[in-house]
Amino acid sequence: MNIGPYSVEDYMHLVKSFHGSLAPGLMIGGFMVDLARSELPDGVLYDAISETKTCLPDALQLLTPCTIGNGWLKVMDFGRYALCLYDKYEGKGVRVFLDPEKLESWPEIKMWFFKLKPKSEQDADALRDQILEAGPDILTVQHVTVDMAPLQKKGKGAIAVCPSCREAYPAKDGQTCRACQGNSPYSQEPRNVKSGLRIVSTKKEDHV
Repeated sequence: MNIGPYSVEDYMHLVKSFHGSLAPGLMIGGFMVDLARSELPDGVLYDAISETKTCLPDALQLLTPCTIGNGWLKVMDFGRYALCLYDKYEGKGVRVFLDPEKLESWPEIKMWFFKLKPKSEQDADALRDQILEAGPDILTVQHVTVDMAPLQKKGKGAIAVCPSCREAYPAKDGQTCRACQGNSPYSQEPRNVKSGLRIVSTKKEDHV
């Protein structure tokens, strides 16, 4: 059995090194990406949507050319365990989701997915075995058309220098950057202050 171009063992190693742990969601996500790709016509150039910010974006980035950085992957956090691959020019695509109605035969997966037990009480080995045994059998495919207009990549536009932090930012954001408007993730917003330090040469001839 393969997941994308990888054997199961190689994919699990890749997941651990990229994601930091052998997350069940990434194992299932591998089968989801495989299934979606198998339903697309050969040669189609596609973009991707993840309907959750948990695990699935990593599966898409591991198994497709679509990444958050290149803009081909959109994360729309609806909290649904679903993804979509779609023709980047026409919007025709394939949506795959983890189907709750198909989990009755897979109690460990159901327990994990619905959080029926704390993680510490779940049987990680049994869960992994059931995921590998179930494969795509717990998934459902839908053929969809994506509304392309809201997903079009928008440029930054003109660039200005923020008068507060002295860093470059999109001028359309206002008189100052969004961080200096109070949207900073830092408890104390760093400031670009010139240190006034001078460079001291250590060459011997400079001290003669």
